Amino acid sequence: MNIQAVVFDIGNVLIEWHPERFFDRQIGPQRRKQMFQDVDLHAMNDLIDTGAPFTQTIYDTAEANPTWRAEIRAWHDNWIEIASPVIDHSVRLMRALRAKGVAVFSLTNFGIQSYELAARHYDFLHEFDRDFISGHLQVIKPAAQIYAILERESGIAPQHLLFTDDRPANIEQARARGWNAHLFDGPQGWADRLVSEGLLTPQEAQ
Repeated sequence: MNIQAVVFDIGNVLIEWHPERFFDRQIGPQRRKQMFQDVDLHAMNDLIDTGAPFTQTIYDTAEANPTWRAEIRAWHDNWIEIASPVIDHSVRLMRALRAKGVAVFSLTNFGIQSYELAARHYDFLHEFDRDFISGHLQVIKPAAQIYAILERESGIAPQHLLFTDDRPANIEQARARGWNAHLFDGPQGWADRLVSEGLLTPQEAQ
């Protein structure tokens, strides 16, 4: 199999993304569960990932839900703390692939401004050969359109792409299009897949 590009999701592949964990620490699990029940914060984040303004979308949601106003604003004001920590082994794998001359792309559900914020804190986000960021493309995974955009703009046929993502629906869509795909459940499994594909040696994948 001739893999011409390796495609990385970012959230929970390169950077941990668990908003519930952050709010459990801030307000306790019981209040967090109530807040997430009262306000569809993941839908709010999907709007941002589709290109809606980062600050305005969150602050408008906060004003529309005054009971949780301060907590919702924290989604914005403490965003880098939510989008952390880095999954260091995954970053090493991405850099090892690039060092071998393998093209490495991002394919991520990420807002325009939130990605800019993340890239100021995480320098490795500047190292992809190509970025496919949902906020700029105005479509989020697992919609088929975002995968088609990557295929078209990269000029690489599906069978020559290898993609990793932590969400089964995103992996299923990639496989339906003929991509090679790996459901990410930790960096060691991903490292093993890259070795099995002949892209890295065991030493390079450490």
